[in-house]
Amino acid sequence: MIHGQRGRDCMVVSIRIRSAEHGNFGDCEPVGEAVSEMRIHVGSSYRVYFTRRGEVIYLLLLGGDKSSQKRDIKRAIEMAQALNKE
Repeated sequence: MIHGQRGRDCMVVSIRIRSAEHGNFGDCEPVGEAVSEMRIHVGSSYRVYFTRRGEVIYLLLLGGDKSSQKRDIKRAIEMAQALNKE
């Protein structure tokens, strides 16, 4: 559940994540340090940040909206770097 967000927005974000499970990530762009941003254009224009491990494993790191984008990218990169140290 996306805290404090409307049901329709939650549904659209969930559908996009399920679509990504089948290889269709849709509107995505790399944001640096092996982290990419899945852009979901509904409501507050949500973002889901992820990184890839190997050929078929994608790890969802965190999500946010356009208003927290810079902070979220920084945090996602930090998380990906920590994962790569393991």
